Amino acid sequence: MKLIPLTILASLLIFSVGCTQESAQQPESETANPSSEAEVTAEPEAEPEAEAEPAPAVTTKSGTFVPGEAPTSGMATIVTENGESYLELDESFQTSDQGPDLFVILHRSDDVLATTEPPAYPLQEGDYVILGPLEEFTGAQRYQIPEDVNLDDYQSAAIWCRQFNATFGVAKFEG
Repeated sequence: MKLIPLTILASLLIFSVGCTQESAQQPESETANPSSEAEVTAEPEAEPEAEAEPAPAVTTKSGTFVPGEAPTSGMATIVTENGESYLELDESFQTSDQGPDLFVILHRSDDVLATTEPPAYPLQEGDYVILGPLEEFTGAQRYQIPEDVNLDDYQSAAIWCRQFNATFGVAKFEG
């Protein structure tokens, strides 16, 4: 008599453990199969369309930096690419790291240093357009020129300290 309740209890225990293991195994097999099912039901992906190659950059003007208030060297080039204009400073560009508040500008004069007073070579408001803060004291850099800037009105690029109105260096454009 005592065996019957023990047998029933053992049977229930075995049955419940067996069901638990089976249900635990079932999700694993379901997670293993979806990838194969997805392969069967997935539609083939559309091939990406060939993108139009961007137009090569066209050099409009360029010039070599000469020092003003601080040692500055390298090349400045205006390029047009996909309808946008940029001022590029080449990899040989370098200027002093002693200036706070340095900006890259375009200037109307073709001889900024001769038309300003040494040693700071201060600029007059309205004679230049600011392209942006100088990103690095050395190396290649690129600054977008706003669309409303008429490049024919600007004859040089300069590195300018706004805080002290001092021109660090100027590149007169040729071409």
